[in-house]
Amino acid sequence: MSRKPKHAVEDLAEFSQSRNFVRIDKWLWAARFLKTRALAAKACDLGRIHSNGKEAKPARDVRVGDMLRVRTDSGEFEIEVLKLSEMRGPASVAQTLYRETEASKEARAKAAEERKAMQEYAPLPARRPSKRDRRRIIQFRGGR
Repeated sequence: MSRKPKHAVEDLAEFSQSRNFVRIDKWLWAARFLKTRALAAKACDLGRIHSNGKEAKPARDVRVGDMLRVRTDSGEFEIEVLKLSEMRGPASVAQTLYRETEASKEARAKAAEERKAMQEYAPLPARRPSKRDRRRIIQFRGGR
């Protein structure tokens, strides 16, 4: 006897469809672009999220059909919102919430190739850093 939970995985995206809009920070978190809502709000405040060509604040409403430009550590995404959700679910459900443009996919692939090519030409250190070297590196980076 297998019983489905009250909110089955298939219903996560449909659960929030009753409203026509969702806060952008909640949607970015639900679509798994950022790990927490706080990080999503911070990305909005830092100007890394654009909605329909305008900088987005965390409370901005996202609607179906909106075009978003999201800049994260893994690259810059241009996406179209297909569904709304306030609830974070599995990655398979999150991927149904948006569609990435072809230009965005190509740009991210090109950037990945460039990073990989640059890695080949990066000089390798002659040896591991000594304890003294590590202290200097940490001090240079502003730590401790």
